[in-house]
Amino acid sequence: MRIIENVMEGWMFKKTEEIPNVLPADESWDRINLPHTYNAFDGQDGGNDYYKGKAVYVKRLERPLVSPDSEFILSFGGVNSVARVYIDGEFVQEHRGGYSRFRVNITRFFENKKSIVLAVEVDNTNSSDVYPQMADFTFYGGIYRDVSLISVPKTRFDIEYYAGSGVAVTSKLDGEDAIIDITAYVKDPDESDMVMVEVRDNDSYDDVGFVVAPAKKITKLSLKIDNPRLWNGIEDPFLYDLSIKLVRHNEVLDDVEVNHGIREYYVDPDKGFFLNGRSFPLRGVSRHQDRLGNGNALDQIDHFDDLDLILDVGANTVRLAHYQQDDYFYELCDRYGLIVWAEIPFISRMNKDPKAHENAMEQMKELIYQNYNHSSIFFWGISNEITIAGDIPGLTDNLRELDELVKSIDKTRLTTMAQVSMLPMESEHNQITDILAYNLYYGWYGGKYTDNEVWFDKFRAMHPNRAVGLSEYGCEGIISWHSNTPACKDYTEEYQAEYHEHMAKLLSERPEIWGSYIWNMFDFGCDARDEGGVQGRNNKGLVTIDRKIKKDSFYLYKAYWSDESFVHITSKRFAIRCAEKINVKIYSNMPKVRLFVNGVDLGEKEGDKIFIFENVSLNMGSNYIKAVGVNLDEEVVDRTTFIREEKPFAGYVKPVEKEEEDGVKNWFDDIDKENLEAGKLEFKPEFFSIKDTVDDVIRNDEAGDILVSIINQFGTMKTKKSMLGIMGGMQVDEMAAFFNPEKVDTDKVFALINKKLQEIRK
Repeated sequence: MRIIENVMEGWMFKKTEEIPNVLPADESWDRINLPHTYNAFDGQDGGNDYYKGKAVYVKRLERPLVSPDSEFILSFGGVNSVARVYIDGEFVQEHRGGYSRFRVNITRFFENKKSIVLAVEVDNTNSSDVYPQMADFTFYGGIYRDVSLISVPKTRFDIEYYAGSGVAVTSKLDGEDAIIDITAYVKDPDESDMVMVEVRDNDSYDDVGFVVAPAKKITKLSLKIDNPRLWNGIEDPFLYDLSIKLVRHNEVLDDVEVNHGIREYYVDPDKGFFLNGRSFPLRGVSRHQDRLGNGNALDQIDHFDDLDLILDVGANTVRLAHYQQDDYFYELCDRYGLIVWAEIPFISRMNKDPKAHENAMEQMKELIYQNYNHSSIFFWGISNEITIAGDIPGLTDNLRELDELVKSIDKTRLTTMAQVSMLPMESEHNQITDILAYNLYYGWYGGKYTDNEVWFDKFRAMHPNRAVGLSEYGCEGIISWHSNTPACKDYTEEYQAEYHEHMAKLLSERPEIWGSYIWNMFDFGCDARDEGGVQGRNNKGLVTIDRKIKKDSFYLYKAYWSDESFVHITSKRFAIRCAEKINVKIYSNMPKVRLFVNGVDLGEKEGDKIFIFENVSLNMGSNYIKAVGVNLDEEVVDRTTFIREEKPFAGYVKPVEKEEEDGVKNWFDDIDKENLEAGKLEFKPEFFSIKDTVDDVIRNDEAGDILVSIINQFGTMKTKKSMLGIMGGMQVDEMAAFFNPEKVDTDKVFALINKKLQEIRK
């Protein structure tokens, strides 16, 4: 039988390139337990200077007390981003890719030894052949997921092929019944070996199906379930339990347990997403896997808490961006009914290195083979905003090859991709995957939030037969900043709430938008950022990075999505007021709300999600506010205190940053005045040019100001130096996607940038 031993405690760690063949004893090595990242703090403190390099983890492994004929396989849940495994100083195997599981057969090292020394070299340095190349999040290094030692007989389900489970389960409805198909991949079967499948009802534990077949290298089995109970998302995520056994005579050699949900779905361009024959608009969030002070080294309780918060807001779907996430989280989504968009980190920029494309293909295979049996996964995502660095020659072919790869492995799910907002609607990229979605930030990076519906109307008119979703949308919200007159880019909690009020209503009225995903459920680490007075973080979350505080926007969506009765007074953290009268805004999913101020009943309002009591008088000093949500004989209560003072509290206003103080220097009123000839560019090496990397340019204040100013004048979105920091090693002349060729001559823009940069000595 298979025996799994957890290998999480008692590791030695050091930032080094030294590979020891014995367990280190000197004090320069730290003793740690897994999961672990070496960027837990420097990856979240800003400055874009977190450690990117090599580190080594070392541990002694004892040979398990199992059959002498057993084989031994090390399983790594996630090591970012390049891992090299050594046993007793000998190199064994390399894995390139930081978010997928990989396994290493170490049987031969236990042949004459009772113990061995395992060393893992980890390197999170950017590599030209490993994705992601650049992205708006921290690439935490380390062994940050579970490690286990698996003891198995020689004849077993093949768990080494792309570190999958060795079995694949699918199902389809057949009239009133369902057919479940099982494919088992068996290593070294004997002629008399059998694969046996038992199916149980996960509620009653009754046996509802059975099938057995002779074991072959590829063993196919099929059985029928009468009147199946369907997997219906968060409403009823019912799972059947399949026990798939490899049997020799009277002994079970190997056993795989699969929880399986039977469901059917499709996406209609005009009507949106359908689950089991009924309209089921997907409304949810995106999730990054990191936490404050932990980076991406999470325990199971952290994953469960994240799921609990996502369910609390009432979401029915989650986009697990931008990489393969922990197997346990997919399992939780199976159990609790969240519909999943899973994707690989083919993000922001394609590298022309052919090995990079091979890496994207490998990561896609790993994602699918390792997660094939998770019934919550409905969509495989092949890329995210991959044209930020432009539509590089060969990119379209690579995307098509990825899409074809997915379809060759899994014909039961849909392919999709998340397009950057600047990608032209007529791009052939929009014809590659089964369905698609766009990341739109109107109302934050540019334009007004009312531009979102304009965009969708235009896209549907251009592509009436293409189903389109909203893969990202959102804006920053800092719980320290507050305003009575919120405005875009003020970073206030009030503007974030106002923005999402518009978006939540828009989405509730448009089921044809097959899926929508708030960016993001949680604030997350991005060491390059310096936004809203908070360094090293993207603050678009509905919940803070430490998971301690739900922002007002969280409750806005809970009002739209959740059936749990609640009432929430907004702007509680905007506690100190100076006005004699204020408006009190309340979010609730109840039909009526009554307001009390200092014990005085101000009456009841009927409404839908948002209730505003206008011109509420405040006394000097403390004012005690109580809101009561009412539905028939049910009441729920929320309370807060507003304090009226003579003067406004200055601490609610974000200090003006230097870039904002200087303002955007619109030096170039008319690009044609420069009389630029794009074909005659100079590149004096001692001066900056468009051949330099974005990172190098923005590290020089003057050169960075030039680049930001021109982008803000002629680009499709407003930006700042800290935002451009995520572009890292991308050359300036690769930023074509930042400019709309319909509005400006891109060649002239680059000529202008180059001319101005050539005036600045390095």
